[in-house]
Amino acid sequence: MSDDVTGLPGEVSVEQRLQRFSTVTHAGLNQLEIEGLLDELLQRVRDLLKADTAAVLLINEAETHLVATAAAGLEEEVHQGFRAPVGRGFAGQIAAERRPVIIDDVASSHVLNPVLRSKGIRSLLGVPLLSQGRVLGVLHVGTLEARTFTQDDIELLQLVADRISLASEVHVSKAERAAARVLQRSLLPSRLPAVPDLALAARYVAGDNGAVGGDWYDVFTLPSGQVSVAIGDVVGRGLRAAAAMGRIRSGLRAYALDVEDPAEVLTRLDQQLRHFEPNQMATLLYGVFDPSLERIDLSSAGHPPPVLAVPDRPSSPVAIEPDPPLGVAPLRPRRTTTVSVPEGGLLCLYTDGLIERRDAPIDVGLGCLCNTVGTREPEIECSAVMTTLIGSLPPSDDVALLMVKRQASTGDAAV
Repeated sequence: MSDDVTGLPGEVSVEQRLQRFSTVTHAGLNQLEIEGLLDELLQRVRDLLKADTAAVLLINEAETHLVATAAAGLEEEVHQGFRAPVGRGFAGQIAAERRPVIIDDVASSHVLNPVLRSKGIRSLLGVPLLSQGRVLGVLHVGTLEARTFTQDDIELLQLVADRISLASEVHVSKAERAAARVLQRSLLPSRLPAVPDLALAARYVAGDNGAVGGDWYDVFTLPSGQVSVAIGDVVGRGLRAAAAMGRIRSGLRAYALDVEDPAEVLTRLDQQLRHFEPNQMATLLYGVFDPSLERIDLSSAGHPPPVLAVPDRPSSPVAIEPDPPLGVAPLRPRRTTTVSVPEGGLLCLYTDGLIERRDAPIDVGLGCLCNTVGTREPEIECSAVMTTLIGSLPPSDDVALLMVKRQASTGDAAV
């Protein structure tokens, strides 16, 4: 194997070099979707370099392996799902060292790919796919005859790799945004439950120009007839945050069926998160109304306090001490706070995107929320809060808002 790829003599004229570069940078390629672009670029680079095979391997989410994604010449790499560990073998070395690698003789090298060996590939040239310092994968070409690749060959292949990197980043970004939006829509309640003597309303707005995050809310009834409310915020953005939000929501519902105490529910959920997703963190406020709806038991995992609006009194934050967020081991048992909710009272739950601003302390936003929230119907209160605190500009962070109002009991009076 030859590792010296910096000073090889070139045999390509200036005119030929320009023609090569023009072939792989043609503007018409911009119209292709990622699959078509990969196929076209691999075929073009294979023809230009007179190679028998060209392939792209992309790094997996855990960044431990390269996975054969597209190929021209030896499509078996893709069909058989070849995976190369980062740091081992030909492709793994390129990814780990982030530099081009040439192999003059595959037979005497450490190439791991059985397809390349079984098909008789003799010489290989590979370059990394890089984007903003991150390794996205590897692009390589191979020949059945012994071949001495030149510096011009390396530059051409790296040019193609850079174009593939850019296209891959754009494609992944679009695909993740679309998947995150679909996932979030499937997890946020499409309709809040009908609960006697409770009126409900909610809002969700994605921040950061529509990029989906991990904010969510939920309302559900328990077999006992009690009503549970929850609102949370997973750290991060995009598909990963939306997926984590879905797992936390499902876990919360499952534990809520087993235990009544909100603090115990959050304790179990925290243990689940720290065990299975040790690098994830989220805030969460969870509450359970008693059957009379006169009180709600609340437990907070690092979440902003709800605001309680009561007729004929100023609205104010609920006096609840937050415990650490989910994903952070608490130093003491999590706590539950019982809050009285009189008839006509309204509880406002929200995520921090509603009240946090870069140019003002969070207390300013919380004060504005308290001054805005009243005891009108929840839909009216939601609209008033969003108008006052969000206004006409798109929010920089996700906003989830849930209003829960205790209505006057209908009792047994005749209609």
